[in-house]
Amino acid sequence: MEAATEFVVESPDVVYSPETIEAQYEYRTTSVSREGGVLKVHPTSTRFTFRTARQVPRLGVMLVGWGGNNGSTLTAAVLANRLRLSWPTRTGRKVGGRVGLGRREGYPPGWDISSLNLAEAMRRAQVLDWGLQEQLWPHMEAMRPRPSVYIPEFIAANQSARADNVIPGTRAQQLEQIRRDIRDFRFSAGLDKVIVLWTANTERFCEVIPGLNDTAENLLRTIQLGLEVSPSTLFAVASILEGCAFLNGSPQNTLVPGALELAWQRRVFVGGDDFKSGQTKVKSVLVDFLIGSGLKTMSIVSYNHLGNNDGQNLSAPPQFRSKEVSKSSVVDDMVHSNPVLYSPGEQPDHCVVIKYVPYVGDSKRALDEYTSELMLGGTNTLVLHNTCEDSLLAAPIMLDLALLTELCQRVSFCTDVDPDPQSFHPVLSLLGFLFKAPLAPPGSPVVNALFRQRSCIENILRACVGLPPQNHMLLEHKMERPGLKRVGPLATTSPVLCKKGSAPTAPNGCTGDANGHSQAEAPQMPTT
Repeated sequence: MEAATEFVVESPDVVYSPETIEAQYEYRTTSVSREGGVLKVHPTSTRFTFRTARQVPRLGVMLVGWGGNNGSTLTAAVLANRLRLSWPTRTGRKVGGRVGLGRREGYPPGWDISSLNLAEAMRRAQVLDWGLQEQLWPHMEAMRPRPSVYIPEFIAANQSARADNVIPGTRAQQLEQIRRDIRDFRFSAGLDKVIVLWTANTERFCEVIPGLNDTAENLLRTIQLGLEVSPSTLFAVASILEGCAFLNGSPQNTLVPGALELAWQRRVFVGGDDFKSGQTKVKSVLVDFLIGSGLKTMSIVSYNHLGNNDGQNLSAPPQFRSKEVSKSSVVDDMVHSNPVLYSPGEQPDHCVVIKYVPYVGDSKRALDEYTSELMLGGTNTLVLHNTCEDSLLAAPIMLDLALLTELCQRVSFCTDVDPDPQSFHPVLSLLGFLFKAPLAPPGSPVVNALFRQRSCIENILRACVGLPPQNHMLLEHKMERPGLKRVGPLATTSPVLCKKGSAPTAPNGCTGDANGHSQAEAPQMPTT
């Protein structure tokens, strides 16, 4: 099916104007209460009005860690798309694919503690084919990152050799310099909005201390006094003060309570933590499948080795601990969702190991073993091997995060009970699909199961145009006597059981559907 150039919902609940799309939406959910030994379920319904601004702004994205593997790879992808480059590989000629930038402007500039220009950073990363690097070199050679914040105690000592491009001065002076950089980029590029995205080194965890970083006021005072604050938190605070969304792509606790409170006060979106790209994304699917199938997963052992700079930094214990926490928490909500399998407080044994092996570079190896209990004392063990091209998986996630965040900035809504327009909560939990350890507003459930996260995004976007949630019931295809209008590409055909004789053969040698059934017209059901 060819891609459509325009998407329009024809419904009395949706009104299109040149400025907005306004949709009426009935949100239906349930509340559950326990009375004695009885669970009582009460359906509830709330009427929403969604308004989405149609004007797409001129958006700029600034990367902290622009000269790293992720930053240089994302920049190369944007340029390869814009220049429509092609290059030879062992399996044929490749062409720069669309990366969905639309009216977004410029390459994604930013900061880095290394002074290498982006062409040299791309070559150092050793992610892209040489033929592509050669074509990109003259376009990236003039791109140089702005100086960044370097506080040695927050990253591994082995990173000191790269730190030749740093912002001098006190913490307060560094904060002001970051703010000037954001304003300068916004003005010089003629942008409407800027989003700041942390893709730099994993830092050690920052202890949350009352009076230091537990409130917005205390955090700002801590910066003025030059007390302990991480580089990533400095960037988060600067972004929030400039009204720019901040997204944390690393596992450390950048968004301490004081930063979250500041985001709430300024009504600025923040999101995190840690890009979900390879091993953890598979884990968020597989554990959901195992537990949902009634298999009680009791042991998860995850081993990784990689050779890029991320791996080198993670070879230091404090930085590894940050990554270990974000990787380990991904199964929590799935375990808690099934009290039939797991008693209160029961958790699987979950071990995460990361080793630095320079030779493999950006091509991370991930090995996982999942052991689950079956009925009558049996066990089931699954073992996986996953080769993850780390930066090639992360770069599209960075784009998706920026585009989805910008779209959320254009959405507002109200209810019949609360008619004043509001936006999404500043802690943008909608982005959890793209993060290993998704942040959620205080008191909100944290969802890690991948397809629940994706369904959340899909159904909220459907609500913005007045469409009901996707429920996959397909009742119109499950009725003995069709009484509903069939919709979609399956409206004219339906699989029936294969009869004797040969079924049509597809070009790949497969016949019929996944079960070997031929595809035929749906039989006419008798009516009385």
